[in-house]
Amino acid sequence: MIVVLTASAAADLESLADWIAQSNPAHALTFVRELRERCNGLAAMPYAYPLVPRYEHSGIRRRLHGSYLIFYRVAGETIVVLRVMHGARDYEAILFPQD
Repeated sequence: MIVVLTASAAADLESLADWIAQSNPAHALTFVRELRERCNGLAAMPYAYPLVPRYEHSGIRRRLHGSYLIFYRVAGETIVVLRVMHGARDYEAILFPQD
């Protein structure tokens, strides 16, 4: 399987790196690298992580890394990373604005 980051997920990682770099540039690089590794690691076990509760019908799953959530969908032989965001954010409003 291959892992693809959407433009939104890539922007999430870039924004996170910029924000962390304001206080700790070295940590920004390592933390974003860890998040990317977790994204790429989804290829080994794409169904190991749960579907988003109440939105199972969407097929969107989430993987936790620290306080951050990686939201993704399995599409055939591709894992599409949709967003990467802090768990305190209202991810339902961002991922499911019509519901």
